[in-house]
Amino acid sequence: MEIPTDAELEFVDDVAVFFAREGMPLIAGRVIGWLLVSDPPEQSAAQLADVLRVSRSSISSATRLLTPSGLVEGVRRRGERQEYFRIAPDGWSRMLAARYAKTAAFREITEAGLRALAGSSPERRERLDNVHELYRFLERELPALWQRWEAHRARRITGDGAARPRTTRRGDGGDAPGDDSATPDGDSATPDGDGDIPGGDA
Repeated sequence: MEIPTDAELEFVDDVAVFFAREGMPLIAGRVIGWLLVSDPPEQSAAQLADVLRVSRSSISSATRLLTPSGLVEGVRRRGERQEYFRIAPDGWSRMLAARYAKTAAFREITEAGLRALAGSSPERRERLDNVHELYRFLERELPALWQRWEAHRARRITGDGAARPRTTRRGDGGDAPGDDSATPDGDSATPDGDGDIPGGDA
């Protein structure tokens, strides 16, 4: 088993605290933190429990919370029954994309609120109007920002020059470029499946 350094464990705890501020349980945040720096990238539930010094049941609860989001995915190595967990190659991008997608939904809510206050004074409407304008701005500007990120990411992948192993995802039939998680015997790991990504407001 890999023995994490004090600096690595401090990083893991920092990640956990960051996500705890968004309402995520600390152990789930610690799982994310360790999977960001673990070697190898895929970790079994037993490995996660040993490194993070928690029970297997705690790891099971954390991974059940994280895998439907698509940020963390479960994979199985060919010839093994044991499940491993890793950060999905595009999991972070998808998580943020889902959050950005919610700007339109909340903008619609603020519009309904403003209609409800149609006969109210400007002073009473001001707080909600400021939020409404913010979400209108984000809804207008974020798609272009996201397109620039996707173009930047594509350039990084295609400009690397080195051949990378690919992973086939169940359900979409496509390859995930830029995936470095080949199994030791050369076989790729196959995710158990993806889910919709829960996210907060942008």
